[in-house]
Amino acid sequence: MNTFNKKSLCAALAAVGTLGVAGTANAVYVNPDGLGQVLIYPYYTVRNKVAGADFNSLLSVVNSTASAKAVKVRFVEGRNSAEVLDFNLFLSAHDVWVAGIVPTGDGAGAFSPDKSCIAPNQISADPANPTGFVNFVYDGDGAGDSLDRTREGYVEIIEMGPLRDGSPTAVAVTHVNGTPKCDKIDDASATASLDTTPTGGLFGGMTIINVLAGEEFTQDAVALAAFRAVGSYVTPGNIKPDLQDADPVAIVFDGSNGNPTSGTAVTANMNSGIDAVSAVLMHDTLLNEFVLDAGTRSGTDWVVTMPTKRYYFDSAGNVQALFQRNFTSDGACDDVSVGLFDREEFVAKGGFSPPPTTKTNSLCWEATVVTFNNTNVLGSANSVNIPTTFANGWTRLGFEPVGGAHVLTGLDASFTGLPTIGFAAITFNNGTLSGPGGVGLVQSQYGGAFKHRATVSFAPTAAPPAP
Repeated sequence: MNTFNKKSLCAALAAVGTLGVAGTANAVYVNPDGLGQVLIYPYYTVRNKVAGADFNSLLSVVNSTASAKAVKVRFVEGRNSAEVLDFNLFLSAHDVWVAGIVPTGDGAGAFSPDKSCIAPNQISADPANPTGFVNFVYDGDGAGDSLDRTREGYVEIIEMGPLRDGSPTAVAVTHVNGTPKCDKIDDASATASLDTTPTGGLFGGMTIINVLAGEEFTQDAVALAAFRAVGSYVTPGNIKPDLQDADPVAIVFDGSNGNPTSGTAVTANMNSGIDAVSAVLMHDTLLNEFVLDAGTRSGTDWVVTMPTKRYYFDSAGNVQALFQRNFTSDGACDDVSVGLFDREEFVAKGGFSPPPTTKTNSLCWEATVVTFNNTNVLGSANSVNIPTTFANGWTRLGFEPVGGAHVLTGLDASFTGLPTIGFAAITFNNGTLSGPGGVGLVQSQYGGAFKHRATVSFAPTAAPPAP
C-alpha cells in the first residue's frame, strides 16, 4: 500500500519516478496548494434536518492570474451526476465570482449578485427568485424525475482558456468602475479572443450554512492542475468541456516507493483523459473521525463524492470498467468495507444499517452521505447509516477489488480503489448557555468540516514481451 505524504508537490516532482514517461508536457495532478485549471466542489445542499431550517450553499471562484478567463460552470445533482444548470462564466484578471444555491418550492436554484459576465444569460441576482435547476438530463433514468433531486449534488468549474490581452472579449469582461460590458460578448468574439493554452490559477470554496440551526461547514474546491495543454472556447449549451478532456497522463503521489521516508511522485500513462482524472482521485481507503457525544448532542455525516463515475457507463447505463454495477433506480452500488475504531484502540466490524438493496455495505449514489447513528447532520436523501455503540472514534472505508471492479489499469500502471473526494461534517449543540457574566442566553450550536484522509494503492503493470 502506498500513502500520500505531506511533502509539497515541488519537492515530490524533483524526484519523479516513472511508471511511464518522465518530463511529459502535461500531466494532471491534484494540487495540494489549491490552484488549478479545474475545480471540483465536493458537495452542495439546500436540504434541512428541521422543517423550515434549510441549508444554503455559497460558492466562490477566484481568478488569481493577470489574464481574463473563460470557464465552464456546471451544477450537478448527486444521484447520477446529471447536469442541472451550466453556463459559461467570464472572469476578468484577479476577479472573484460568487453565487448561492438556495431551495425553491420544488427543488433548488442558483443566484448571483456578482456582475461578472455569464453566457448565454446572467443568472438571477435575487435569492428569493433564483434561476431554477432543471431535470432534463436525468428525466427517465429510473432514480426519480422530481426536481427534489437537485437539492443536493456538487459543482465543477473547468477553464476553457485565458483571453488575450486587448482582445474584444477581454476588454468587454474587464470591470470599469466595477461593471463589465457583458452585452458586448458574443460567441464569435469569445472564440477569436481565446488563447487556447490554459494557465490555471483558479481557486475557490463552498460554505454550507444553516443560519437557523447555527451551523456552517466550509470546503475547499479540489484543484486539478495541468489538466490539459490545449483548451478551446465551447459555446453555451454544449456539454463540453468536461472531465474527459484531460490529457491522458497522471501524476500521483507515492508516499512509500519502497522507502517510507522518501515520498516521491510517479507519472502514469493512462488510456484516456477520464482515466487520468480518476487515477489522481483514486483511494483504496478513506479515513476520518466521527463525534456523537450525548452531552453536546453531536452528530457526524461523511460526504463521499465520485465525480468521474458517470463516465464509466454507456448510453444504456451499463458499467464498462472500474465501477461495480450498472445504474438502476437504487443507484450504481459499489461494495465497500467498514472498520470502526473508538478512541481507546477498540476495533469493531462496522456496516450500514439497513443495508442497501445489494444486501451488502455499498455506496450507491455519485454523491453519497454516510451518517452515523442516524444523526443526519446534512439531512441528505442520498444517505446510508453506520450504527456504532461507542460515541467517538474514527472509521475506515475500504474499496477493495471486487471481481474485476475497483481496479483501474493504465498503459503502465494499475490503481486499486475508487476515485473519491469529500469531507466529514461534525456538529455540536449545547442548547442555550448563559451569556457573559450570567446575563442573557447564548445559542451554542456550531459545526466544522474535516477533509477525508486517504491512502492509495498502485503498481506498475507488466511490460509487454519484446517482439
